[in-house]
Amino acid sequence: MVGELVATGVTLASVGAVYLAAAARVVKQYERGVVLRLGRLASEVRGPGFTMIVPFVDRMRKVNMQIITMPVPAQEGITRDNVTVRVDAVVYFKVVDAADAVIRVEDYRFAVSQMAQTSLRSIIGKSELDDLLSNREKLNQGLELMMDSPAIGWGVTVDRVEIKDVSLPETMKRSMARQAEATRDRRARVINADAELQASKKLAEAAEAMSDQPAALQLRLLQTVVAVAAEKNSTLVLPFPVELLRFLERSGLQAQAETAAAEAVRGRARRPAAPEVADDSPAAVEGEAEGERLPELEDLPEAEDLPSRPEDLP
Repeated sequence: MVGELVATGVTLASVGAVYLAAAARVVKQYERGVVLRLGRLASEVRGPGFTMIVPFVDRMRKVNMQIITMPVPAQEGITRDNVTVRVDAVVYFKVVDAADAVIRVEDYRFAVSQMAQTSLRSIIGKSELDDLLSNREKLNQGLELMMDSPAIGWGVTVDRVEIKDVSLPETMKRSMARQAEATRDRRARVINADAELQASKKLAEAAEAMSDQPAALQLRLLQTVVAVAAEKNSTLVLPFPVELLRFLERSGLQAQAETAAAEAVRGRARRPAAPEVADDSPAAVEGEAEGERLPELEDLPEAEDLPSRPEDLP
């Protein structure tokens, strides 16, 4: 009798241990347990900690309540300005109602993934290329609104959506590079032209001031010499006044003209005179004396009126 009681007790203990092992469940802090009893949803969702279910009657499904990061595969589409692009994104979402995430959708992760891809294609077709490249914050908000509306019915809320990268065709990249280069070149030319205009105005004012005071030009020349000499080089630059060059040129032409005139006079004096009848009259003697008189310096023509080469003389 005692042996039967002991055997029965051992059997009951074994059955209880097996039942406890089959009924015991542990729900983690970031999870919630959804219990289906005979296919029907239980009244409450099990919270974190130790919980019990009825073996072979209840089935508990654990749902992760953490924020899930899901990358969206790159989607190729045509923008509103007819440019083919490839855009990929990332979605951050979490489950707010564990019962709806289990009951209302078969696989909420797959559903959110497909919805993100379709929404991304839709937003590509509604946007222009400039918006995709520079106005991503607005597009992210539009994607979030498009995905959040149907996801609420699944017990899921979309935390945020971010567009990661926009891939452009190589031809479009080269065109944009040429456009950017042309824009920078135009700005550089405009800046250079503006600088030249300002410099010309300042130079005109400086020239006007120096024309009123001729000594200012000499002082400026001396400052230039000092600036060049401060470099400690072996080359010294001396500005040469243009007026001095013109004076030397005029002096050289005048001296050349005087020399040519003197040689012409000497040539006439050395020519043999034709035999004539001697005229001893005072008038003839006076005329002959006047004809042989050499011209004075003031009677000579100016240097500007004489030819520059001796061979051009008559």
